Amino acid sequence: MSAMPVDDVDDTQDERLSLPSEMTALLAVLPLGWAAQLIATDLSALRAAAGVLALGLIAVVGILLTRALPFLRLPSVAWVSLVGIVASLPMLPWGEAVVGVVGDIDFLALSVPCLAFAGLAISRREVAIARTSGWKLLVVGVLVLVGTFIGSALIADVTLPLLE
Repeated sequence: MSAMPVDDVDDTQDERLSLPSEMTALLAVLPLGWAAQLIATDLSALRAAAGVLALGLIAVVGILLTRALPFLRLPSVAWVSLVGIVASLPMLPWGEAVVGVVGDIDFLALSVPCLAFAGLAISRREVAIARTSGWKLLVVGVLVLVGTFIGSALIADVTLPLLE
């Protein structure tokens, strides 16, 4: 392995996707979310599609606000969350309809592909750190994952019987 100095990596570059690329990625993820709903819930295909499309529309509006208001320096996830909150406010005329469409969506099922993509998204700086750390980083990573799994299993083993 070649040792690449971590300081030589310029991580100040803006690595944001272009708007068309971001919309294409969103269009690629929506069918995965729909399929996840069909697997995880007993929603009909049409009802699951309506919910996922409503969430997709909320995401599009949030992304567009991020681009339109860069001086506020809020990340896309904050804008998407704000749009979702405003869209579902009960005092607004459309709030009840939005909640009706997305209320049965299983958000845990939607989070699985999102977390998988987030785990795969690594920067040049992280690759450089991995190259300089070598096998030690792999050992630490495996131990962290195993420890997290065992810790989660122990917590579940203790707390789940309390709920019965």
